[in-house]
Amino acid sequence: MSGPATQTFRRLTLADRIIHVIEWLAASFVGIVAADIFISVFLRKFFGTSIPDSYDLGRLLLGVLIFWGIAATSYRGGHITVDLVWTAAGPRMKRFIDVFATLVLMFVVTVQTIMLFDKVRLTYQDNVLTYDLNLPTWPLFLVAWLGDVCAVILIGFRAWRLVFHPELLNDEHAEDKAQE
Repeated sequence: MSGPATQTFRRLTLADRIIHVIEWLAASFVGIVAADIFISVFLRKFFGTSIPDSYDLGRLLLGVLIFWGIAATSYRGGHITVDLVWTAAGPRMKRFIDVFATLVLMFVVTVQTIMLFDKVRLTYQDNVLTYDLNLPTWPLFLVAWLGDVCAVILIGFRAWRLVFHPELLNDEHAEDKAQE
């Protein structure tokens, strides 16, 4: 029987704090969308009424949730992946694959972010409004775009750490979990 395991904790850097804030914001949007859906269904079922613009706001909030979800999963390596080649590769090749895949992801998400900004700009210029309350929709498009910007930032942190400080990453691969 061994004694209690001791863990050593390293001091959080500014990058770590930014990562945690972005992940908490993404989790908060999950709660907001869930609350919106629950309240809308509850009001419709028991009181025969609905929140004005519930459909429009719910649709836009789901978009916000998707882009902040992309941001939340961009840094961590533990989300669902298909890595048959990675599993069979040696340590140097695994690192090369990780760096290459991260740089490709950063390119794709950066292009997506640029295109989404164009959508924010056009929504603002066209003065697109919600149906019931005539609220402008561009602020929610802007929040979604900010999630995409955060995804690019987190992918940049991941790429930097993969190349220069791989020990700072806490990737979770299925192979590593199976060996524990």
